Amino acid sequence: MELTLDGISKTVGAQPWLYDMSLAPRGGAVTVLLGATQAGKTTLMRIMAGLDRPSAGRVCVDGQDVTGLTVRERNVAMVYQQFINYPSLRVADNIASPLKLRGEKDIARRVRELAARLHIDMFLDRYPSELSGGQQQRVALARALIKQAPLMLLDEPLVNLDYKLREELRDELAQLFAAGDSTVIYATTEPAEALLLGGHTAVLDAGELLQYGPTAEVFHAPKSLRVARAFSDPPMNLVAAQAASLGVTLQAGPDLSIPLPPAASKALTIGVRASALRVRQRSGDVALPGRVELAEISGSDTYVHAETAVGALVAQLTGVHHFDLGAPVTLYLHPAQVYVFDADGLLLVAPHRAGGG
Repeated sequence: MELTLDGISKTVGAQPWLYDMSLAPRGGAVTVLLGATQAGKTTLMRIMAGLDRPSAGRVCVDGQDVTGLTVRERNVAMVYQQFINYPSLRVADNIASPLKLRGEKDIARRVRELAARLHIDMFLDRYPSELSGGQQQRVALARALIKQAPLMLLDEPLVNLDYKLREELRDELAQLFAAGDSTVIYATTEPAEALLLGGHTAVLDAGELLQYGPTAEVFHAPKSLRVARAFSDPPMNLVAAQAASLGVTLQAGPDLSIPLPPAASKALTIGVRASALRVRQRSGDVALPGRVELAEISGSDTYVHAETAVGALVAQLTGVHHFDLGAPVTLYLHPAQVYVFDADGLLLVAPHRAGGG
């Protein structure tokens, strides 16, 4: 199906919840709504589903205006952060309920296969009250997925699951979405989740649509500081700088040889992703001496927080490393891995991508 949002906005009382935006998610692919809490993701999804009406604008499906149609009049599947299941039905019947309503065949096999992919096949004979919160959330997710609705709306469906299971199910969901024909809208606060799901990403902040496009392109070329902040975890390192004759001069730091557009503003901000900082020097690197403020291990990465002459920086190092608090440390970066934003926070220069321009 082709879903189009044309000039959508939403105001509650005197408070704007969504500012004027237009969006056309790609059919048969995943569109990720990425943004912090209260960015407007759930409000936008409720308008897509027909649970709420926009204050202005139209919702069109396959070229037809459906703005006035209720959710009951649309073929939509939706999963919220808070799981919703039928308490009087066993898990198998909860999952099968959309198929039974349509009188479909081979229901038991389809339920077992999907339950296995979501790691809940061992619970099919139990009632929801006998499951943990994370298990109940997977039941609700399975019921939505098995419906194979033309429009599938998933509002942070994995947020209540533990880290390991969340990682496993992200992979499964990416495969399920790729194999289906549904238009999938997936809301998340996590940049890593958006990158794993691929497809297209719409970055939202405080009710505004900041950027929309192929996920990799939005990540590698955020059009503004606001997008870069929303699409970085850990947050992108930002350093005040100025335009110089040979590139960029960092405030209280070294010069970086970065070609700038002729009309670049004098005041600049450079951005460096934590993964672009190193503790071992490579050819062409610039040194940023500092002192370790904190070193923390998360998963298979070590995050080093250092205070340097250009400000506080965070480096994301692959593997487990030990650093003494207060010990001297030198972080290294290559000018080719630096983002440059102008005085208005708009992107001037993005790192070169091998094979991607």
